[in-house]
Amino acid sequence: MASERDEIIRNTVKEIQEIYAAEKLFSNGKGKHLPSRSVINDIIKELRTVIFSGYFGSKELSLISEDYRIGAILSTVCAKLKKQIELALRYRNKDHLEEAKISERAEEICQKFLSRLSTIQKLLLKDVQAAFDGDPAAKSYEEIIFCYPGMFAIYVYRIAHELYKEQVPIIPRIMTEYAHSGTGIDINPGAEIGEYFFIDHGTGVVIGETTKIGNNVKLYQGVTLGALSTRNGQLLANTKRHPTIEDNVTIYSGATILGGETVIGTGSIIGGNTFITESVPAMTKVSIKNPELTLKGPNIPKESEVWYWEI
Repeated sequence: MASERDEIIRNTVKEIQEIYAAEKLFSNGKGKHLPSRSVINDIIKELRTVIFSGYFGSKELSLISEDYRIGAILSTVCAKLKKQIELALRYRNKDHLEEAKISERAEEICQKFLSRLSTIQKLLLKDVQAAFDGDPAAKSYEEIIFCYPGMFAIYVYRIAHELYKEQVPIIPRIMTEYAHSGTGIDINPGAEIGEYFFIDHGTGVVIGETTKIGNNVKLYQGVTLGALSTRNGQLLANTKRHPTIEDNVTIYSGATILGGETVIGTGSIIGGNTFITESVPAMTKVSIKNPELTLKGPNIPKESEVWYWEI
């Protein structure tokens, strides 16, 4: 029995090696390594101890000064991030950059990212404020920062988006998929999202790569901001496929808004379970036609058998 199994293993290994040799997907990666998901996840966690000091990481500030502590964390993060960016650039080296140029580009990206970190923090604090102002169930800012899945997904998105803008391969998507796996909220790092953004509850929210979202926008669970069709695949790359949501828009649960030319005008309210593929003017309320809810039972008066469910 063992000899038969060994023979099967040998044959399987041979077949797999033949696939390796024939498939371009594998030959492109020879001598190269993809970025480490675990290291990138650690970077996300470490940066959160700086952005939201006192909420994550060690609760003891120790005897060292706060500015030294922040500087030490950022120095460690930058070293890790640079190495991961180098791996990503080397793996996806379409421009055939020399090793020195790859290292130089990775350092340039890291420095630019660090210089933007305080701006990212200010944006996130506005997102915290939006969540507190928009959710009557919120008891404190601390609860939002420490507990809300939408806040975590937005935090990761804002970090990843900075790297996406610098055309860093792979890493931004690793970051947002880390948040996606933990929250059920899928924000592509390429989306452009303004200030005071709030996702309430969050599970099932999808925001596509070319989505543009203005300021003070609120989404509920199950909202999809997607493309009309992706049948043409890579031919649609770098084209506007996802909708534009202007300022002060609220989109309720289960709504689906599709298409690169679809614009939801300023101040509009999109009702739950709506399906939208055309633009909506500013200050418009959109809802589906009220379905009928029928109640029958011994305690229901005959004249009350048909109720109308308000959306």
